[in-house]
Formats: sequence, structure tokens, C-alpha cells
Amino acid sequence: MRSGRIARSEVESAPCLMDFALLHPDPDAPDWLRPVPPSAALAQRLHPLEREIQERRRHSVELTECFKPFMDISAQGPPTTHAITVLEGVPRINAALDLATAECRTEVLTVQPGGGRDEDSLSRSLERGLSVVHRGVRIRTLYQHTARHSQSTLAYAERIADDNVEIRTLEELIERLIVFDRKVAFIPAQDDRQVALELRHPGLVEYLAKVFEQLWTRAAPLLEEVKYEPTPEGISGVQRSIAQLLVEGHVDDSIARRLGMNVRTCRAHVAKLSAALGSSSRAQLGYLIARSGILESDS
Repeated sequence: MRSGRIARSEVESAPCLMDFALLHPDPDAPDWLRPVPPSAALAQRLHPLEREIQERRRHSVELTECFKPFMDISAQGPPTTHAITVLEGVPRINAALDLATAECRTEVLTVQPGGGRDEDSLSRSLERGLSVVHRGVRIRTLYQHTARHSQSTLAYAERIADDNVEIRTLEELIERLIVFDRKVAFIPAQDDRQVALELRHPGLVEYLAKVFEQLWTRAAPLLEEVKYEPTPEGISGVQRSIAQLLVEGHVDDSIARRLGMNVRTCRAHVAKLSAALGSSSRAQLGYLIARSGILESDS
């Protein structure tokens, strides 16, 4: 700037000078560049930003005016709490869960069916869980027995371990459920979990909390061995659960989903069950299950 010009070759190591329009071509010498006053270059770059800021301010004023009639109506009475809110899309579901987590003060109840969970889900759960545990909030979580064989689930349990955290497992669970402070609950509305329901009706939330408590009393602590009642013919507890679902008319896919295992594992158990009872077909297997009395020990 002091000399009044600079060779183009010398500017290659400082491209920001051109990017900021601090230099422009010398009209008398194509191999040289002349400096632009910094105040002029700065004004040129600030002008579109200031224009955008003014436009956004205008937009915010318009929005405020549009919402004013609704604000006036809501101010006339107590705020309305929606008993059921439909949450569409994972981002909106996660935002609602994050808000409920931030507002939680006493207790979180969760039901997580389907065996071991993926790393991303466990990572989000760990982040939310630690945030409430550090505030002294109690967490109780129910998994299915198949989660006991998931290293990622066991690692999650170890990382979140605290006096206020309890994890138990059960053979079969209801669909996913999360309850915060017995005031708000979340349940899936579709199998793909892209839509969820946020429930705030006291009666609905209390009912779901009671369902959780009934499951909780039957569940076994994660780090304790699961004890099954002895069954005849050397049939395991898992196979007895499968037998019950077979008698009820469920197919392999449905049984696997309800017991939190993959279909291949389910079919392997069905094969062992058939061998133990001497069955040669699915139709005969149902008859032999009923005749064997293996389901009577559940009563």
C-alpha cells in the first residue's frame, strides 16, 4: 500500500488480499496490482451483511405482528397442555426427548425391547442418562434377556453405573416406553420409529407407569443370573417362551421380534424344541406342546 503497487507474482502467497478485494488490476500494467483503500474494501463486504440483518429484523417484526393475536388469546386463560402430541421424524422426537430430559427432576422409567441396541442409540442414551444422574434423578431401565449377550449394552451399563441407576431384564417386553417424572411419556406410533407420541394426560401416563411397575417386579437384575423354573424334557426357559407364542399362533418373525432375537436364532430354538418333543412338523409341534404340559409351570 505504501509503494502504490505490487507484482501479481508476489501476491500468490497471500490470496486473501484478492479475496477481500484489497487489490485490483493496474490498468497501465497487466502484471501489476494496485491497492484499494481498506475502508472501501470493508464497506463493500459489509454492505450485503447489513442488508441481510435489516431484512431479518423486518421479518422478525412481521412475525411478531402475525403472532400477536394468538398471544393475546393465550394470555386470557391458563396455558393448554396437549394430552397427545404427534412427533414426526427423528429430529423432532429427539428434540422432545432432550427437553423432557432437561426438565426431569425425580425419575425416568424406560423400556427398551429388542435385545442389544446399536452404538448410536446407546451413545445418545448414555448422554441423556448421565445428564439426569448427575442431578440425582433415579433411572430404571428394562431390557430383554437377549441384551445380556450384547457387549455394547453391558459396556453402557458399566459406564452409567450409579446408585440411582437400575437395569433389569425380562424375557418379553411391551414396545418401547419412556416416562419422565410420571408426567410425560413417549411411545412409538410406527414400527419404523419415525413417528412417536408424546403423552401428557395424567391418566395415560399413570397407566403406563403401572404397566412398567408390573414388568419391573418380574424382571431380573442385569448382572445377576436368570433363573428359570425347571421344565420337563430338558427344555430351556427361552424355548418354553417360544412354545407359548407358537401355541398362540405367532410365526417366527413375530416370535423373534417379541423376544428380542434374530429370526435365525428363533428357528434354531424351534428346531431344538421340536427335537426334544419328537415333532416332525409345525402342526404336530403345537399338539405335542399342549400335551407335554411344559407350559403349565408358568401358571
